[in-house]
Amino acid sequence: MRIPLLSRKGQTATDPVCGMDVDTKNPSGGTWEHEGVQYYFCGPGCNRAFQKEPEAYLSGEKRMEM
Repeated sequence: MRIPLLSRKGQTATDPVCGMDVDTKNPSGGTWEHEGVQYYFCGPGCNRAFQKEPEAYLSGEKRMEM
């Protein structure tokens, strides 16, 4: 299972759908918890896509290019 990584730049995490850095204090796409892990999203579309198929994005089977 992949856990969202916090970068050295401060409070950012990697969006599991598109790979963009997301500000954890104010994520534009909101957050969603899956199996006890909080995920952060760059936009609502990435959040919705992840909620529909979280395992596909976490496994690397799916990825959205931005």
